[in-house]
Amino acid sequence: MNAPDQASTLGAASLHELMNRLGAQAKAASAGMARASTAAKNQALLGLAAALRAQVPALLTANARDVERAAASGLAGPLLDRLKLSPQILDTVALGCEQLAAMPDVIGEILGMKQQPSGIRVGQMRVPIGVFGMIYESRPNVTIEAASLAIKSGNACILRGGSEAIESNTALAALVQQALQAAGLPGQAVQLVPTTDREAVGLLIAMPEFVDVIIPRGGKGLIERISAGAKVPVIKHLDGNCHVYVDEPCDIAMAVKVADNAKTQKYSPCNAAEGLLVARGVAAEFLPRIGAIYAAKGVEMRCDAEARDILSTVPDAQLAEATEQDWFEEYLAPIISIKVVADLDEAIAHINRYSSHHTDAIITRDHVHAQRFLREVDSASVMVNASTRFADGFEFGLGAEIGISTDKFHARGPVGIEGLTSLKFVVLGEGDIRT
Repeated sequence: MNAPDQASTLGAASLHELMNRLGAQAKAASAGMARASTAAKNQALLGLAAALRAQVPALLTANARDVERAAASGLAGPLLDRLKLSPQILDTVALGCEQLAAMPDVIGEILGMKQQPSGIRVGQMRVPIGVFGMIYESRPNVTIEAASLAIKSGNACILRGGSEAIESNTALAALVQQALQAAGLPGQAVQLVPTTDREAVGLLIAMPEFVDVIIPRGGKGLIERISAGAKVPVIKHLDGNCHVYVDEPCDIAMAVKVADNAKTQKYSPCNAAEGLLVARGVAAEFLPRIGAIYAAKGVEMRCDAEARDILSTVPDAQLAEATEQDWFEEYLAPIISIKVVADLDEAIAHINRYSSHHTDAIITRDHVHAQRFLREVDSASVMVNASTRFADGFEFGLGAEIGISTDKFHARGPVGIEGLTSLKFVVLGEGDIRT
């Protein structure tokens, strides 16, 4: 692994040479990963998990240097918090590697094989994408999440973490390469860009000859920059403006429990609810109950006139008049927009206009309403009687998640192993010819 600060002194020509070398090495390694056995991939994952647990002191030492440097440079509190590794975080990512090893290998799986009138049989085989580039900020645990998913899905990857985490990421990536080599797999299947030079990102996203897809994971600004400059496909989501719609009829106690959890279980994730829609027929009963909980937890409620009128009786409620922009807003904070709607039709229309198409939920007792919501709401994850906070790869049983996609092509929703694969047609015959 190159020294963490190597590329800070590289000139433009040398940086191009570095990125081209990483790309060529990844492309070559991807061929080896595509033909890797399930046993070898699982051995690498289990070896990585063991190394993570064995190297906790060294990893925490490297991380402490990153944290100290970031704090001195004035990194914002939430980003600084995400930068920190702990024994618990390292154990969690090690457990994720073990869980992936225990999952079935989908590579080589043949789907939908059907006999055709001509005599041939036609199906689709699941294969690795090839090489993906991952660009992310702050969280060094993403290095292991991305690497472990690359290994299980038979891909190669080039990782570019934030400059604030360079020492942590370097130490983690070295363990990944050791685990790959110990399992007889190409160590260069997972490579970390050894530079804090931002120009490296621009080069990584413009190498279609080496990189098949880019996955940015971070704030809206980062993802917008990557999407604008990329010359290869990007799996992305920009906002997490998620909604809970409380329908008529519904179980009011259930609606209160879900609306509370979706908003307040954690404020910063992209799957936290930012909008609450309430059917007029249940608003007078539901809103004072959820309003009291939000008030107790210090959640500001930005309401339309009807919701504000009902909530005005709630003691200590922080109420404000919602603007048009509030319906679009991803707050990532103890703030929620609240609107009373006439019925399911108005709720679906509101969500499809204002949401970011990430995750939206309905709380209802009406099966027909539930089915309409599932069909008609144009979001990557749509839920019935469950919190939006479940929109997560681990919670969906994917083993791990490399990100969330609100795109409609290829991957949509939490992106796990299958999201890092492609399907190609396979045809089986017995000397069949076309006439």
